[in-house]
Amino acid sequence: MKFNQTALTNDTRVFKINPAIKVQNVRFDNRYGFTIAGHLYLPTGFDPSNQYAAIAISGPFGAVKEQASGLYAQTLTERGFVTLAFDQSTTGESSGKVRNMASPDIFVEDYSAAVDFLGLQSFVNREQIGAIGICGLGSHVLTAASIDVRIKAVATSVMYDMSDSMWKGLNNSKTDEQRDLEKQYLADMRWKEAEGKHVPGPHELAFDENNQPIYWDKMFGKTLPADADPVTTDFFNYYVGRAFHPNSVNSNGAWDSTTPWGYYNFPLQQRISEIKAPKLIVTGEKAHSRYMAEEAYQKLTDPKELIIVPNATHVDLYDQMDKIPFDKFASFFKENLQ
Repeated sequence: MKFNQTALTNDTRVFKINPAIKVQNVRFDNRYGFTIAGHLYLPTGFDPSNQYAAIAISGPFGAVKEQASGLYAQTLTERGFVTLAFDQSTTGESSGKVRNMASPDIFVEDYSAAVDFLGLQSFVNREQIGAIGICGLGSHVLTAASIDVRIKAVATSVMYDMSDSMWKGLNNSKTDEQRDLEKQYLADMRWKEAEGKHVPGPHELAFDENNQPIYWDKMFGKTLPADADPVTTDFFNYYVGRAFHPNSVNSNGAWDSTTPWGYYNFPLQQRISEIKAPKLIVTGEKAHSRYMAEEAYQKLTDPKELIIVPNATHVDLYDQMDKIPFDKFASFFKENLQ
């Protein structure tokens, strides 16, 4: 497996940095040949002759390692773990000729590639590797853990089932007629790209009052629409406001418009009931995605635990330190990565 590690020099992380935590800029390949960009966090007093428990972390869907996954990685490293925050293939600093093209299979594979990388480090115990998926990467990490038994404990935070959300719509709101319209929309986008154009667009299609697909080529503008709903406002305030990063799809662009194609044909979480490793599902009491976390939890078998954070919205659990239950995440992994 090809990989490299260098010192982190151009530091563009958007959260409060702990200077006591050493971070390395790393690159490693997945089995499809994409090069994954990551930040490897090493705990205070790091001794390369020791062996540590390690955690691979990615998400949210459309974010980069300098945002929420990096915050989770740094905070859990403060509690003694080696952690790896990474960009999904085609996003951020990871490779991909076509940019910002999401794939259920490739993004699931990225987690296993992260396990490969961690397990090849002499200071990581291969029997003590866990993984976390935030937001849309929660459905990917559970899917990865369905087959990759090297993931000895798996956790999600405000998870989204991306396949379910794209196909059914949020809160199962999409009609059969709208799905047929979306198939035609995707066919039209595919023709445009076959003609040689890269067409950014929504990864979850909405419909106007005439039941027609709403197209846009950027997730957010510089200002929030006056009629924005609370969920959109939360996302805007995070991605465009306090956590803006130029490499983030959600901060500064959009997914490729044909992104739903793969998620329609190859749904996530089909075999998560087979995960034998311990599972921790965390969501917010007021998260619009809460029902997805609860549905996933119901599919899972023991050992499993569901934590609902009081008064927390979906985006609160991206970066609000007084609401993210880091002590719970840490105790879960300390207990199960032994």
